[in-house]
Amino acid sequence: MTRTLLITSLIAIGGATVVSAQEPPAGSELGAPELAFVNLPAKGGAKLTVSSPAFKPGGDIPFENTQYRGNVFPGLSWTAGPPGTKSYAVIMQDADAIRSDMPILHWTMVNIPSTITKLDAGMVDPPAGAQDGPNIRGPNHPYLGPHTPAGPKHRYHFQVFALDTTLPDALPTYDALVAAMKGHVLASGQVIGLGQVAPPAGSEE
Repeated sequence: MTRTLLITSLIAIGGATVVSAQEPPAGSELGAPELAFVNLPAKGGAKLTVSSPAFKPGGDIPFENTQYRGNVFPGLSWTAGPPGTKSYAVIMQDADAIRSDMPILHWTMVNIPSTITKLDAGMVDPPAGAQDGPNIRGPNHPYLGPHTPAGPKHRYHFQVFALDTTLPDALPTYDALVAAMKGHVLASGQVIGLGQVAPPAGSEE
């Protein structure tokens, strides 16, 4: 009986560890007011519908699309922008994590041609004419997936902007990117995926 209770207790402790690493996100995002989606409003409030084949809106981002395993781009698509759209920009931010008073910047891509409304899963190089922009590691960096720490899940905002212009090739910082986009957003939209710490090797995902 004692041995059974001990085993039951150990299972309960192990289960609590997994659950505590995968709690729902916090009630509010500390960096929400600094998200690009908030600070780059679309003219007239026009919206884009954004989705990913890898996860449902508000759903878990597969570990293969995170830095824990593979860092494979999950894929992204959106509805076409309004007349006058000349390019699209994508900005991925984690507003549940703050660095230098800003949401962590995982990835940006600019000058996506107006004829393109889909980035394939597993994409390595930008489409012709487009460029990777700055992220937390510096300028011109490719997709950098979540690396969520233990604790509550984090919300990752994949934000898409339809612009009435193309942007300069040299955008060394996020501030430079935002300055170049300001006043040029015709429509915008986002899809949010949840990231979490990867389970120990060999355990169930």
